[in-house]
Amino acid sequence: MGDRIRIFGIVALLGFMAGVIAQVTATYLIPALIAILPALGGLTSFMISGFAGACLTVALVSVWAYLTGNKDRV
Repeated sequence: MGDRIRIFGIVALLGFMAGVIAQVTATYLIPALIAILPALGGLTSFMISGFAGACLTVALVSVWAYLTGNKDRV
């Protein structure tokens, strides 16, 4: 049971960090890129959000896979 609680805690911490990164991106990065790339207009926020979501998902799944590992290996 202790391992399961530890994994839940790690996932919760990673989710918290992903939320903080998403908030910082939405507050600072997206407005800056919209100002730099006005030709993209409304698409910039969707493109950046999609890219950030893809990166965060890959990072979270990679950390989860690394932490759980393969239990069958000797």
